[in-house]
Amino acid sequence: MKKISHWAMLPLLAGAVACQSNSSRDDQTTATDTTQTHMFTSDAAFLQKHHPDLVILKEGNAQVLICPAYQGRIMTSTADGETSYGWINRELIASGKLGPHMNAFGGEDRFWLGPEGGQFAIYFKPGVEFNGDNWQTPAPIDSEPFTLVSKDERSARFSRNFELTNYSGTQFSVGVEREIHLLRSEQINQALGATGIPLSDSLKIVGVESVNTLINRGKEPWMKEKGLLSIWILGMFNASPKATIVVPFQPGKGPAINDSYFGKVPASRLIQKDSVAFFRADANERGKIGVAPARAKNWLGSYDPNSRTLTLVTFTFNPAHRDYVNSAWEIQKEPYAGDVVNSYNDGPMKPGQPQMGTFYELESSSPAAALSPDGRLTHTHTTLHIQGESAQLDQIARQWLGVSLDEIVHAF
Repeated sequence: MKKISHWAMLPLLAGAVACQSNSSRDDQTTATDTTQTHMFTSDAAFLQKHHPDLVILKEGNAQVLICPAYQGRIMTSTADGETSYGWINRELIASGKLGPHMNAFGGEDRFWLGPEGGQFAIYFKPGVEFNGDNWQTPAPIDSEPFTLVSKDERSARFSRNFELTNYSGTQFSVGVEREIHLLRSEQINQALGATGIPLSDSLKIVGVESVNTLINRGKEPWMKEKGLLSIWILGMFNASPKATIVVPFQPGKGPAINDSYFGKVPASRLIQKDSVAFFRADANERGKIGVAPARAKNWLGSYDPNSRTLTLVTFTFNPAHRDYVNSAWEIQKEPYAGDVVNSYNDGPMKPGQPQMGTFYELESSSPAAALSPDGRLTHTHTTLHIQGESAQLDQIARQWLGVSLDEIVHAF
């Protein structure tokens, strides 16, 4: 179930696109500055300057920024009207230029498709070698816009139809429908309060979900033997020196955590307990982990003591579904033995080399989509950012991540 990600070819990207962090003062804040507070008003002004069609969802202080030009991507959000959670690649956006292979615009919920590598890859043309020179993110999920179908104060709908061809030559007529919802206070309260966690006005929460539907627009069924697609949602968040990612998992046979993406993650950066893994989110060393469907739970998260923000991510997941696309950059023996949960921490490719930016990722994938003509598969990915007193955050972390706030803070 080894799955080599798009980040495997970062050395190529680093030379073409030097990614930098967002700042409340300057579009060109350096990527090594991870102690600043990322200000939402600055991010909103920057994005509106470069994308006047920016969609803003709002309820009180809770706000969400969505960019139609970047496939209806959720760029960032705020719970208190001040703190901005999504990492934004200001330098690339301000340049107005497109880079090779992939355009890392940032954003805390972006729509991608898998698989990346293998005989059914959609990031490699038929017959080429699996290397960074030949790796290319399909333009419809990288540099081309989605159509804004409708919007109101709390939601926006997008759509796009396009064609893809995988490494084996299978052609796909693809339809995508994407809906973004700013969750109402009562929806958040119902989710987090269902088990008796006391909520109060002192908690600041923003909840946003993306409902992503993949459609077979062609006349032929999508079959495992010829290759299948899957929905892949990736969120880029601002890293912090003491931030920690939390990945719960189920008991079971086999390894719970796959850390073979870029070579084994050192123990100083990844700690695995009986039912949870802690992974550094400081953007100081590149690494990635994943969890297969047999061991996965549908919750993961992170905590940043700098902004006192607990982030929770949940997604639709049926443990009975075991076919997940494998993105390893090789001809695979098990093309449907991929991971359902992933997390990535950015960092320099080698000492002294540049990195993409100061971010980490929380990701989820849908099962492989064996769809008949006009068939549909929907994958919902929900992100909650919660700021409040430590005692309140501790109760929420215990319930949804299975560990105390103190365990997260002192994991390393």
